[in-house]
Amino acid sequence: MTIIAAADGSALGNPGPAGWAWYIDDERWRAGGWPHGTNNQGELMAVLDLFRATAHLPTEKLRILCDSQYVINCVTKWMPGWKRKGWRKADGNAVLNVELLRQIDQQLIGRDYEFEWVKGHAGHHLNEAADLRARAAATAYQKNTEPEAGPGFPGQIEATVQTEAAVRSVQTSDSAERSRAMKDTLQAAPRQEYSEPDLFSSLVEELGDETAQELPESDPVRALQECDQSLFSVDPSEAAVLLAEDFEEITATGRIISRDAVLADHGSPNAASMLALTPLSASVDAELATLFYRVKTSSGTAIQTSLWRRSTGQWRLQLRQTTPELD
Repeated sequence: MTIIAAADGSALGNPGPAGWAWYIDDERWRAGGWPHGTNNQGELMAVLDLFRATAHLPTEKLRILCDSQYVINCVTKWMPGWKRKGWRKADGNAVLNVELLRQIDQQLIGRDYEFEWVKGHAGHHLNEAADLRARAAATAYQKNTEPEAGPGFPGQIEATVQTEAAVRSVQTSDSAERSRAMKDTLQAAPRQEYSEPDLFSSLVEELGDETAQELPESDPVRALQECDQSLFSVDPSEAAVLLAEDFEEITATGRIISRDAVLADHGSPNAASMLALTPLSASVDAELATLFYRVKTSSGTAIQTSLWRRSTGQWRLQLRQTTPELD
């Protein structure tokens, strides 16, 4: 028998009130969260708790549906190399979310499992159910109320104490690791209880060690180009990290779209009409970066301008404008 479950995380503001959840069916699911955390921490915690909830069935195969390439790559590709390096990345910086990853690594021993990527917010029943519960948990913490924890898995070894320990680890040891990691990055964000990784370290973490060597921190243009393109596929909680509070999108038709409208549309600025994106040129100084692209839209070609501004150590997209090219 194969246990099929979706695991998902949510962070309102990323970082902000955060939730996690795994879901099999209405009788088998579980959720929790933190007053302050990140989307990736929620995704990882959902996977960790799912392994713990099914630990009493070690011979049953576990198939985990996940919409986070970061989580899948962490578990299936990057952890062996990180462990060999003492939980350090190729650039020598500490791995983010290391305490959760270490505990997941322990849970993998003797388990038969596989991960399957599913597109988020695309109507997949299990993914939508997990997402709903993760967001509900994050919202509960935003309102200073306790989230609904769910029934768990029948016959599971009680994991409440272990889960609470994992939360404390995220709030202490992992926070310290994140602070040490960001200290060595090019554009370190200000220290917080849950320090948010800067734009470049987040990008490198999600692309993996090999890509980290190809995208050195001394080349912010390529890093910003990757972030520009990533905005077409990330979920709203991840897009919220990259978009400035007063972000505006000016489309090829002259329509102005606000940040809130972009996030409500699943964090994809002008994605519906964008078919191709070709870098043309870029200008970067200490606080501002302007990137130019030729884009192919449903009605022809246009020039897209992305204006990035660095504030309090963090690069965020301030303006995106698309201007149709004349024939």
